[in-house]
Amino acid sequence: MYREWASPLPHVVAWRSVTPPHDEPRRAGQTRAEQGRGEPKRGEPKRILPDGCLDLIWQDGTVFVAGPDTTARVTLPPPGSRFAALRFGVGTGPGVLGVPASELVDQRVPLDALWPAAAVRAIAEAADPVAALTAAAGRRWQDADRVMVALAGAARAGLPVGAVADRCGLSARQLQRRSNTAFGYGPKTLHRIFRLQRAVALARAGRPFATVSADAGYADQAHLAREVRAMAGVPLSALLLRR
Repeated sequence: MYREWASPLPHVVAWRSVTPPHDEPRRAGQTRAEQGRGEPKRGEPKRILPDGCLDLIWQDGTVFVAGPDTTARVTLPPPGSRFAALRFGVGTGPGVLGVPASELVDQRVPLDALWPAAAVRAIAEAADPVAALTAAAGRRWQDADRVMVALAGAARAGLPVGAVADRCGLSARQLQRRSNTAFGYGPKTLHRIFRLQRAVALARAGRPFATVSADAGYADQAHLAREVRAMAGVPLSALLLRR
């Protein structure tokens, strides 16, 4: 079970998830195929695609940072695991954590390596971990960098990210440095990640792959196939079997 909603913090999404136990019964009238549609089978790993964000996660009393990924991360949580988290968009996470995103790329870092142990313990033991995470992040909140908001918007829309530097009066090197700090990687990688997200969303909506490649901004269907496999680790058709 997964649920997400808008956090009171700007550009942040709160979410909860529970990994089903292996022996969870089917609902009345539900076939085994219906039970597994859109989700990995029990005991199978979950494939989490890069999304240009970082997450602050509580898992069964442990709190850690999931840094920005460059490729899909495959996880296999124990049955019954509970998660509560905040997902930070448009580069807002590093200001809260106190470290640049470039130090967290493709990593899972215990929060007590970044924050005082007492503060982390309070979150770990909280009756409502999402509320505790939100309150702690709110005390450390820094407003989003307007340039990074513009960069994320351009990358998400498939627009040339170089134009962001021109509009904001920055050199390409300055934009690269600020992007590394906020997102963990440069504008080109961010553009690739959001293009992948667009392609997967279009394919899940039932668009033919040839249409997906054109509408998402790939040169052709072969380019789409190469990029999806490089970043997701599996073909696009495999991603459509699960969410």
